[in-house]
Amino acid sequence: MSWLGWLGLAVIITGILAVTGIKPRGTRHVAHTRLMWMARLALLAVLIIVGYLAFRARSGG
Repeated sequence: MSWLGWLGLAVIITGILAVTGIKPRGTRHVAHTRLMWMARLALLAVLIIVGYLAFRARSGG
């Protein structure tokens, strides 16, 4: 696996952990703050854009 594959895997794992609110011991809880909701909204927007671009690329448009 290339460095780009490892980077992609790290981004996916980090995104899952961020959305679910899992945190290490001794850190502040941010899962129910406005900042976390905005981060989730931004992540959703990015996913929609990337999904649309992938759909357009696959359909040849």
